[in-house]
Amino acid sequence: MAEVETAPAAVAATTPEVAATEAGAAAEAKGPHKLHRQWTFWYDIQSKPKPGAAWGTSLKKAYTFDTVEEFWSLYDQIFRPSKLTGNADFHLFKAGVEPKWEDPECANGGKWTVPCNRKATFETMWLETLMALIGEQFDETEDICGIVASVRQRGDKLALWTRTASNEAVQVNIGKKWKDVIDYNDKITYTFHDDSRREKPSRGGRYTV
Repeated sequence: MAEVETAPAAVAATTPEVAATEAGAAAEAKGPHKLHRQWTFWYDIQSKPKPGAAWGTSLKKAYTFDTVEEFWSLYDQIFRPSKLTGNADFHLFKAGVEPKWEDPECANGGKWTVPCNRKATFETMWLETLMALIGEQFDETEDICGIVASVRQRGDKLALWTRTASNEAVQVNIGKKWKDVIDYNDKITYTFHDDSRREKPSRGGRYTV
């Protein structure tokens, strides 16, 4: 079962929601191979905010899916970071979880962050992470909220959001597994959302692997 919402934003010639609806319909005709749970793609095309606009007003839900076929159709046609220009984000989160600090599943969590300055490598790491998430490859999968791909002129990055920041053992295991998934050898850091909210992130992050 898939769910789509409409919103007035565009990545290219059409909106992600319209393209996602078409991609999902095509995939449903071929499948389905059911996933363990539902997942939702979101996007955030960032332009100059209107005066007084609340944070997150440009964040839009695109499509909720639960089959392998829908995932591949959506990824191939829409949710590749190389299709983004300027400042923009793609998100894949568990269905029912919004990619916001205020969401109950995210409120006490944090994130592992991986920077990347090579577009091809960035897209590969994004795809490998998506497949690991929908394929339930993490032992601590229940603690994972989702993944964010951020395209920026100053450098792209991925952020893996989790829900129990205070559980160091769980977060370290997730961080180590993620590095294996994306074949990343440099050090990565984990920051608490609480620190980010206070604009006082711990130097170097709370945890490192």
